Amino acid sequence: IEIDNNGAENAIRPFVVGRKNWLFSASVKGVKSSANLYSLIETAKANGLEPYAYLRYLFTALPKADTVEVIEALLPGNVDPDQIRNY
Repeated sequence: IEIDNNGAENAIRPFVVGRKNWLFSASVKGVKSSANLYSLIETAKANGLEPYAYLRYLFTALPKADTVEVIEALLPGNVDPDQIRNY
């Protein structure tokens, strides 16, 4: 076990960089949407997924998702990188 928090610090770096951009967001809803998207992208990266391919896969699969179980299967930690390679 590492005794530092470098992994956590590196994981939040994009949020720190993005903070300046969010300063001028038009609404609280817009800020929340941006934060959710950032969270999805960073979680995809942390799970070894290519973010653009993951988002394309997600936006293709979400309209067909009709149960909580199907939606949970689309979360970055539940998606196999080989599954989205062609997106």
